Amino acid sequence: MDFLEHTDSPALSNGASWREQLKRVQHVPLFDRVSAFVQGLPPGDRVVFYALSGLLIIASLVSLYALEQSLLEKVPTYGGTLVEGELGNPQFINPLLAISDADRDLSTLTYAGLMGLSGEGKLVPVLAESYTVSDDGKTYTFTLRKDAKFTDGSAVTADDVAFTVNKAQDPGLKSPEYANWSGVNVVAVDKETVRFTLSKAYAPFLGLTTLGILPSRLWQNISDTEFPFSALETNPVGSGPFKIANVSRNASGLIQSVSLTENPYYVLGRPYLNGIQFNFYANTEDLTSALTGGAVESAYGIPQKDALTAPYARVFAVFFNPSDNQVYARAEVRKALSLAVDRRAIVHDVLGGYATPLMGPVPPGVGITQVPVPPVDTPDAAAKVLQSAGWTYDGNARQWVNTKAKLTLSTITIRTSNVPELKNVASAVKADWEQLGISVDIELYEPGDLSQNVIRPRKYGALLYGMVIGRDQDLYAFWDSQERNDPGLNIALYVNKAVDTLLEDARSTANAEARQKDLQKIEDTVAADYPAAFLYAPNFIYALPQDLQGVELPQIITPSDRFATVASWYRYTDAVWPFFAKQGR
Repeated sequence: MDFLEHTDSPALSNGASWREQLKRVQHVPLFDRVSAFVQGLPPGDRVVFYALSGLLIIASLVSLYALEQSLLEKVPTYGGTLVEGELGNPQFINPLLAISDADRDLSTLTYAGLMGLSGEGKLVPVLAESYTVSDDGKTYTFTLRKDAKFTDGSAVTADDVAFTVNKAQDPGLKSPEYANWSGVNVVAVDKETVRFTLSKAYAPFLGLTTLGILPSRLWQNISDTEFPFSALETNPVGSGPFKIANVSRNASGLIQSVSLTENPYYVLGRPYLNGIQFNFYANTEDLTSALTGGAVESAYGIPQKDALTAPYARVFAVFFNPSDNQVYARAEVRKALSLAVDRRAIVHDVLGGYATPLMGPVPPGVGITQVPVPPVDTPDAAAKVLQSAGWTYDGNARQWVNTKAKLTLSTITIRTSNVPELKNVASAVKADWEQLGISVDIELYEPGDLSQNVIRPRKYGALLYGMVIGRDQDLYAFWDSQERNDPGLNIALYVNKAVDTLLEDARSTANAEARQKDLQKIEDTVAADYPAAFLYAPNFIYALPQDLQGVELPQIITPSDRFATVASWYRYTDAVWPFFAKQGR
């Protein structure tokens, strides 16, 4: 070897072997002295010396390990699964046809939109790389990520986006998304660019682009009639963080469980969890038993110790209908009935503390100042409101009388859904109003019957119901005077021209600060008019295993929003040096 030929080592040049050289290096006087010292110790002391030396070595190794661990960072790693329990059975794993919570959950996990939701509830790009909005707020242009793919490895293109939106607009499909996309023009400018044009500025439009995108090549030749029955409904090809691995059905053909596995092509990075299994149950009792018994690890809507909670964008109230009974046209009557309700007691005693008492139409968690809930001297305060407006109480007839207006306030009928929560809330309201000296009846309806035969024809005087407020906080459909008749959602038949203007301004301006100010004025003005006895906004409750980390809950609009950060949920960690931790996955 060249090294040996040019070495200057005298020992090697004199023919000494490398073993002899190593022996000389190891022959150090210090070690000889230590060895001689140990050998000179009595046998007992020698044992003690070896034991102490061993302990010193162990302590040093432990200290070095602790030092290393203190310098390392724990980061999520891949692996593990989650078993989730849910009520109902999925039918359409398709963002255009999803009608149940089970449908929406599975669609959210298997499909992705141009935009998605962060753990803070903000809209963030997913399939889109970027977007621009024209100065007039009418044109939105999106550029897709070049690496966006469906679960079969094919690219997501602008044509897929345009096809999905056009299909949502197809009246023959009868998609629940039809109303959201009606009147929006969509054009695939090129393979990676898609443009939306609105007839007028609509600030909440960006939230609509969370709609899951379908692969056009698989769906374009399927007719509207065949659409709901396609095999793709339960074996979807999407671009979400997970994909369907297996679907299990019972003897009746209903889906009992669905197994999801990670999507390696997910554009924001493969999820940490290897998969999620959904088990479906027919009723709350069975789901609760499965959760407490360990058959499932997670479920929403089931109160559990240490469960996560988040604001639910739903406002429950007793809405008054002045067209049914002229007495509800009187502001003092509406105010008295509202003040007579003990909201805090309803939240504590009926809802177990899982709600926020309200006096206005805007749910908590949107950055406005809520109208304060009055103190709990409600019956007296309510009576004073009536008395100051010329009403007197007839104890024999159990009614309030306004002789001048020729009106009486006697029996009130509350109509509501035949579900446990609303039945119990209605009973609490009944008790409060009866303390005011008013007789109260409660009529219960199945949800479909209530919607079709009570709400749509406006056949109620007092309706206990909940409004689902969108993430954009667009209250137009609920409180604008033009929405008083079906299919409008202004179920209080509320009319206030100032509020109409605020509602229109809030939905047309792109200025977030201006919209927030409008929302505050809407909250204050509507609350002061008492078109309803606003009661509470429920909390979203999500029970999870303690070792599942990375879960962030935004304000919940629909239960599927709980999966906003699902790709970042994890059960296992690795310890790595800080430099590698910053590299991400």
